[in-house]
Amino acid sequence: MKRMVLMAALVAALAGRAVAGRLGADDASGCARVRFEGALHIVCRFDAARDEIALYWAGDDGAPLKSFGRLAGMLRKRGRDLLFAMNAGMFSAGHAPIGLYVERGREIRPLNRRKGPGNFHMLPNGVFWLAGGRAGVTETGRFARARRNVEFATQSGPMLVIDGRIHPRFMRDSASRKIRNGVGVAADGRTVWLAISEQPVNFHTFARLFRDKLKTPNALFLDGTISQIYAPGLGQYGGWGRIGPMIAVSAPKGG
Repeated sequence: MKRMVLMAALVAALAGRAVAGRLGADDASGCARVRFEGALHIVCRFDAARDEIALYWAGDDGAPLKSFGRLAGMLRKRGRDLLFAMNAGMFSAGHAPIGLYVERGREIRPLNRRKGPGNFHMLPNGVFWLAGGRAGVTETGRFARARRNVEFATQSGPMLVIDGRIHPRFMRDSASRKIRNGVGVAADGRTVWLAISEQPVNFHTFARLFRDKLKTPNALFLDGTISQIYAPGLGQYGGWGRIGPMIAVSAPKGG
């Protein structure tokens, strides 16, 4: 019970203050381990108006980066340090995004509204986007109607939480338990929560983490078994499998 109280206090501290620079294991770092309904998760909080959040897919040579190590190397050449990274959406056999992908205002892949198998097509799916110091998670149809100009966007699916409601196809007692990662945005349109389970969980539990613990009215599933995170302060470096698009936070080198 004492440990659960301490974990709850840590999440409350994270929710009440902005990210302070580089990642670490303390409550000012942006990332922390949190137990939710018996399963450990890493949850990370960033501010779209202040932290330098971006999406990356290909390197300067045009080839898919595929790993946090290559992303960190590219950023070093640009005079930047990688502080945090996570896989940011589903991808094809060639590591290309299978849905909408926008990087620095350039649409590299179009919105995907086709029907099909798998988690991506478990409708409704959605888009995580960044624009002008704001962030959002928006259901795909609504995003298409809004014709929003964005700096960064990645499409994935299914939605975890839609306007405060759990995705209608999720079952609380589902036996399908996997490592999962996702992103949610708070009602202020600035606070971005990214989370990855460290133990297998079902969709319903993972969605409740975002809705009930992190208080995000909209949240998006990013991927499952291949999910990985770069959070050096917590001893997490990913790198065990090749991935597609990535969401990352960086800062000027030595800053």
